[in-house]
Amino acid sequence: MRKELRIRNQMTELEKVNQFIGEISEELGLSMEMTMDLNLVIEELVVNVVSYAYPQGTDGEIELMVTSDDKELTLVLSDQGREFDPTSKEDSDMSVNPAERELGGMGIFLVKNIMDEVTYQRFKGKNLLTMTKKINDKL
Repeated sequence: MRKELRIRNQMTELEKVNQFIGEISEELGLSMEMTMDLNLVIEELVVNVVSYAYPQGTDGEIELMVTSDDKELTLVLSDQGREFDPTSKEDSDMSVNPAERELGGMGIFLVKNIMDEVTYQRFKGKNLLTMTKKINDKL
C-alpha cells in the first residue's frame, strides 16, 4: 500500500490528516489504540510544521506519504519550511514537574516513544521526517 496526502500549512487541514490516518488504519485493519497513536504522532508533527516551519502568513505545503508491506508502516512527513531536525532535540526530562519543565520538546518525545524508528534528513530544500512502526502485531 502507498498513499499520499498534500495539505496547506493551516490548522484547518488537521481534519484531512485525521481522516487520512483513519482510512489507512481501516484499510490495514489496525487496532483502535494504534490508530489513536498514529493520529497523535501525525497531528503533533503537523501542528509543529504549521506553527514553526514557515514565516507567519506564508503559504506552504505539507506532504504525508504512507507505505506499508503489512509488517511495517512507514510515514514520511515533508515540508519546505525552515530547516529543523526534531530528532536532535534532547528528550524532555520526565522526572521534572510539568509546571517547572521547559516549554517544548514533549511532542517529539511522544513521537519517539510511539514510533519504532524516527529519522530526519534535509534533502533538496525539504525537511523529511521518516517514521516506522511495526504492525505485524496490529490487532
